[in-house]
Amino acid sequence: MTDSLAEAVAETLANHPDAVERWRLNEPGAWGFLAGQGVLTFRTRLGRSLTNAERRQVWAALWAELERRRGLLDSH
Repeated sequence: MTDSLAEAVAETLANHPDAVERWRLNEPGAWGFLAGQGVLTFRTRLGRSLTNAERRQVWAALWAELERRRGLLDSH
């Protein structure tokens, strides 16, 4: 994962803790909201539209980080 992508993921999750919690609770719409915000954040950082492959990278990185955080919470 590039630094810019990692920063976009971190920024997205930090800016939307309510949506992260809704995702953790499996509430409808939470993942779509976070996925969209992640794409917008990364697009802003790059200063251009994303390719389909880049959008999928954002989604995969967001999902991986959400799962990592869920694992940390569940282990306590």
